[in-house]
Amino acid sequence: MFCMKAYPIELRKRVLHAIDGGMGTRNQIAAMFSVSTFWIYKLLRQRRNIGDIASQPQNQGRKAVFAGANLQNLDAFVTAHPDATLEEIKEHFSGTVDCSIVAIHTTLKHLGWNYKKKRYMHPSKTGRM
Repeated sequence: MFCMKAYPIELRKRVLHAIDGGMGTRNQIAAMFSVSTFWIYKLLRQRRNIGDIASQPQNQGRKAVFAGANLQNLDAFVTAHPDATLEEIKEHFSGTVDCSIVAIHTTLKHLGWNYKKKRYMHPSKTGRM
């Protein structure tokens, strides 16, 4: 996955100083500092709306429903009940965790559980036959 780092604050200050000083058009200044004109537009909009030019934190995505103690409880429950269906697991955790069956399935995959012939088990160490 491609992940770009935020531009440094010094570059942000120099670009804004050039724009405020009238050193050229946005296209010329973008070429001068090797940035895009759209980035300059977003920087100006951020300064106008927020009053700060520092990089803003990026969205880290949806938080995991099963984390910490709930994750350990899920692992222990599946260990004790390897034949439980996803619906039964959801019903068991309905008082503490509000999630979908897909979320449970994804969490079990992250824990290393596979569903094999009516029960959950960890993958075999010998591999496929």
